[in-house]
Amino acid sequence: MRLSFNMKFDQSLNGILNTQAKLSRAETQLSRQTRILSPADDPAAAAKVLGLDQSLNQVEQYQSNSVLLKNNLALEETVLSNMRTSMDRVRTLAIAAGNGALTPADRSAIAGEIKNIQVELFDLMNTRNSEGGYIFSGFQDQSKSYVFNEVSQKYEFQGDNGQKSLQISPTIALSSNDSGKSVFENVDARFKPTPAVISAGGATAASATVSNQTQFDGFFRDNYDPLTPANNDYNVVLTAPSNYEILRDGVALTPAVTGTFTPGQPILFQGVNIVIEGAAAVPGQVDFSLNPPEKMNILNTLNDFVSVLESGVGGSVLSESIADAITQVTSAAFKVDSTVSFIGGRVNVLDSVFETNADLTINNKEYRAALSEVDYASALTEITKQQIALEAVSAAFVKVSGVSLFDYIR
Repeated sequence: MRLSFNMKFDQSLNGILNTQAKLSRAETQLSRQTRILSPADDPAAAAKVLGLDQSLNQVEQYQSNSVLLKNNLALEETVLSNMRTSMDRVRTLAIAAGNGALTPADRSAIAGEIKNIQVELFDLMNTRNSEGGYIFSGFQDQSKSYVFNEVSQKYEFQGDNGQKSLQISPTIALSSNDSGKSVFENVDARFKPTPAVISAGGATAASATVSNQTQFDGFFRDNYDPLTPANNDYNVVLTAPSNYEILRDGVALTPAVTGTFTPGQPILFQGVNIVIEGAAAVPGQVDFSLNPPEKMNILNTLNDFVSVLESGVGGSVLSESIADAITQVTSAAFKVDSTVSFIGGRVNVLDSVFETNADLTINNKEYRAALSEVDYASALTEITKQQIALEAVSAAFVKVSGVSLFDYIR
């Protein structure tokens, strides 16, 4: 078959264009650091790379969540640790306030320091995170956690019990905050009986005060009846010549609680000291009840305690107020300790998952590289090869394009 000049020209030109395309492809692979420029290059590998890219993006989001979560938990732990230190100081001051050698002025000075601590605690309980949210307000993090109600003269919680969660793996989400509802509001006020009431006989005075808080707390938890209030009423019945029996709503206890009564001497019952005064107290009866359990945040606990210290009162009123403060501050500190412990548990899980995600990222990147990344040595060799080929084809094209039939007619 005879080849025309145009055919030879086209063949040479196509050779140049094809070689240029191969060279361009090799250079593009090297510059993009991938051998898969389109799914058609390697459909199976391209599909796997797409899945790996999605997995890497998801893990990257998990790691970002983990960093944010750890920062939030670290902030909360720092705040609670500072509060715990302040609570220890309040407890020390409350114990000191019970010193009988102190004057009202001394106790007023103690009240002043406690008020300063109360302000500090109030600020800490209204801590905001880097995004401006109040960390103890639950889902209502744009509202202050605590405010002071001028009408009731009480500190009130303004948030809710919500806990925000952040996903740190496909199956694990951890809470990034603890609500003040659970940390500060869910604290029991001191369990104690109501004031003793003389209901019969000639007693001149009567009192029922807790002498052993631990024993009374156990008794209270075992016996307080929220459904039948009458079951929380206790009677100290005095009979001649000098006997007493303690009843529950008029019914003898099992086993019976009886003993010898001496006016002015305490009757001990489940951690309660019952003192009845008066030579004519027998026969007679004194009643007391188990107070309904209450919850009280530490700000209101300190409010009440400061009021008593500043009033200058002493005796049983002061003793009861000190007992309230010590017990309730101790309970609040225990709740803070428990929360810090829970934070530590979350951080341990967080660190473990973060390391697992980091390992997964490394493995996925290595697998992705094996599937798609270009081999530099091969790519450079291919570029050199195509450059040589292009030079050869170009030289041939020049030579062919310069030849005509007239060159052979001499």
